[in-house]
Formats: sequence, structure tokens, C-alpha cells
Amino acid sequence: MKATADGWAGGTFSNPVIPGFHPDPSICRVGEDYYLVCSSFEYFPGVPVFHSKDLVHWEQIGNVMERPAQLRLPDTAPSSGGVYAPTLRHHDGRFWLITTDVSHDGNVLFSAADPAGPWSDPVRLPGVKGIDPDLAWDEDGRCWVTTAGISQIAIDTATGQTIGAPRRLWSGTPGAKAPEAPHLYRIGDHWYLLIAEGGTERGHGISIARGPAPYGPFEPCPDNPVLSHRSTDEEIQNTGHGDLVQAPDGSWWLVFLGVRPGGGSPGWHVLGRETFLAPVTWTDGGWPVIGAATPAMAAPPWPPRPVPAPPARDDFDAARLHPHWLSVRSRPEGYFSTTERPGWLTLRARGASLDDQAVTFAGRRQQDRSCRARTLIDPGVGRGGLAVRLDERHHYAVEAAGAGTVRVVARIGPLRQTLGERRVPAGPVTLRIDISAPTETWDPRQGPDVLRLGVEGPDGELEVLAELDGRYLSTEVAGGFTGRVIGMYAAEGTVRFDWFALDAGDKG
Repeated sequence: MKATADGWAGGTFSNPVIPGFHPDPSICRVGEDYYLVCSSFEYFPGVPVFHSKDLVHWEQIGNVMERPAQLRLPDTAPSSGGVYAPTLRHHDGRFWLITTDVSHDGNVLFSAADPAGPWSDPVRLPGVKGIDPDLAWDEDGRCWVTTAGISQIAIDTATGQTIGAPRRLWSGTPGAKAPEAPHLYRIGDHWYLLIAEGGTERGHGISIARGPAPYGPFEPCPDNPVLSHRSTDEEIQNTGHGDLVQAPDGSWWLVFLGVRPGGGSPGWHVLGRETFLAPVTWTDGGWPVIGAATPAMAAPPWPPRPVPAPPARDDFDAARLHPHWLSVRSRPEGYFSTTERPGWLTLRARGASLDDQAVTFAGRRQQDRSCRARTLIDPGVGRGGLAVRLDERHHYAVEAAGAGTVRVVARIGPLRQTLGERRVPAGPVTLRIDISAPTETWDPRQGPDVLRLGVEGPDGELEVLAELDGRYLSTEVAGGFTGRVIGMYAAEGTVRFDWFALDAGDKG
């Protein structure tokens, strides 16, 4: 429900605009083009970059941190560590991105002439403390970095050196926890400081203040929070961590994160925090008013500019993996190849299972509540498979071994168990995982979805080896900040995959 060939379908578009594990969005506009980035946490490459012409249809054009010199996550980096909350800005004809690598380098600054890349090596900012760094330039060209807390310091963008001493700014509603995700804007006669507060769970929200200078003093908006779905029955929850952008027609918009819980009580979100869009108007007194944020939204007042959907199937014919492919912490040379056997993805094992932080894994974010993942694997004399991963302690996998066996393995917290096993002929075999979300909730104990794992036969039918409740692969059970990633892994020896397909079962 995003667009047709000649206009918006029914005059509406669907939220989220970037579904599935795309949290902490930051946006900037250059002419008629919009660019957006998100957090990537323990995954490599880091910080996906998206492009849009209409704020609704987004295409991933690259990643900021795609070289080992740009992102050096050790195998010991915990899940939900890594890269937090980037800010993307355009200044003096160049794109700038600042973010925090909480597991290695601290705050780092990158720049590029083209947002699709290549991006520079990082400029490290040892004098900038705190996560969620923001970038803003004042009229004198001084660059201000504002971080969670909320504190601020000026920097030299060429050297990374700080200028002066840090100062504390307005830190949101008194008593609200976790003032974070600051963004600073010069709009009209005021400097506006937009922040998230309340924590990134159900109490999440956005508040704003304004002042005469980038360092304040700041007065809070009398109607804070300007966005929050706390204590409501809205389908979209955990709304917060937003960034403002002005369209060429003068209208204002907010991109922000939210989640879509499923199942009964207390509700489980499995896709991670996603990127949503809402309109913004301004009161006569100069304060922003965030419009309703719902799954179906009134279309913007301009024609849609659809983009091609990523192909559901990858036959691994290209020399490099598409930018939407993720690996865990790193992608060491020699362990991933699409050229060693042309038309196949070759994976070499580092860790012995998905429990290991050094696992060789290539996956894609789950973006639909219901979907089907399939792959044709040739395990050779090795062992590997198809998995739905949340972290090392929460994942389901259907695994093939060269001995001619397929089994389903589930890891839930401290528990690891083989749930189903069968013999198969030696050689390639099609592994499959079907994920089905219920169409309605009738039981308060009902989970958000059901996962069926098994082998696909020549007739296309799934032989189910295990059927599992999806709540155990949710943030509410596992904790952390990420969402599900579905993909292939090697756990022993060398394993090859002819193709991978991820088909949506719905668009909800």
C-alpha cells in the first residue's frame, strides 16, 4: 500500500517505511534527495545507507563501515554492542556521519562525497564522551557534537580534537530516564534540541526544547512529550529516537523508531525496532506538533517515486554480496566467497555453532511478520545450515551435515536442544523455514508467530522437523536492541549455498 504506477494507492502509504531491524534513523536532504542511516550494532558491514525521492520508498545504496579499517569489532564484542545511533548530515558539499562503536573505538567521524560510498576511514574522537552523538554547525562554521546525557562540546572535524570544555544542556523532562538521541537544528530564529527520553522500551518518547544559541539556554516545549505511545493501545509502540527533515515544499517530517508487538500479553516484537514516518506542523508559538503515527498514513502531497524491491532470491552470481547482507562482527577474507565456486556462496567455519561469537554467517534482516526462507545447501563433508538469529543465546536453525543428516537445533538462553532429525541422501538439499504470524490474537498467552523448520521436497512441500513458538526469538525474551536476521552459516569445514530466497508471506 505504498504506490501504484500513477499515484499513491488509496491516497495512503504504509508505516513502517523501512521495516525490520532498522533502528535509530537519522536523515538529511540534499536538493530533492533524502538520505537515511540506521544503527547496526554487532553486524558487519556497519551503518546501512538508504536513498529516497519521496520519504516513503527507500533503497539501500551502501554501508558506511564496509572495510575492516572502518569497523573493527572483536569476536568478544557482545551482541547489542558494536555501532550505536549514527547521525547523518550534509555540510559544505560533503556528507558527514558520526556514531559510537561502543565495543572498540568509541565515537568516530566519517565523511564522503557520495553517500553510497566510499566513506573515509574513521576520525576518532577520544574527547567526546557518551553515545548517540549529533553533528551541527553554527553560523561561524564551528561544529558542535551533542551526546546522550545531554552534553555538548565543539570539535575540529579534520583532527577529531575537542575545543573547549564539555557543557551540560537541557536533559529533558524531570524524572524521565535515559535522555538520549539529541539532534540540534537551527530553524528560524531558534536553535531546537530534540531528544528521546523514557528508555527505548514502552515508555519511549520524544521531547524538544529551544534556545537562542546551539548551547542554549533551552526552554522546554510546554506540550512535551511531542511524541509518545506509552500507555496506549496503538499498534506501533516504543516510539522515539527521531530526526526532523524539511521537504522541498517547506513541509516538515519526522523519521523515528518504533516496534510492532505481536501475540498476547505482554506483546513480543521480533522484527526489531523499525523506521517510521510522521508529518510535522508548527504552532503559531513556534513548536512542532507530530501528527498521528499509524500503520496507514495519508500520502505526502507529491507524486510517489517507487524504487525497485530487492530481489527475493540471490543466486550469488555477483563478485560481492549485496549491501543488505550482514555478517556477525566481521567478514574475514577467506571465509566468505561468491567466486570460489561461481554462482555459489562458499562459507568456511570459524565457530562450531551459532552459539559462538566467531560464527561464519551471512543473513538478511527479517522485514515481514510472515515469510519463508529457503536455501539449497551442499554441505560437502562439512556442516552448516539455515537459521533465524537474534543473538548467540537465542536462535533456531535447520542444519545439514555431510554424513547425510538434517536436524533442527534450538537455543533459548542456557538451553540447547536438537528437536528433530532425519536422514537425507548425500549431496545438496533444500532447507526451509516458514514463519507465520497469527491473523488475530485470541489468547493472552499466544506468541507473536510460529516457526516451522525442515526440508523441502522435490514437490515443494515442507517436511516439518520442528514447530517452535517465536516469542523466544523476541526482544522481550532475549533483551538487547536488535531484531531477527535470517541467513546461512557454516559450523564445520566448508559449506556451499547455491541460492537463498526470502519471500514475504504478508506486508503487515
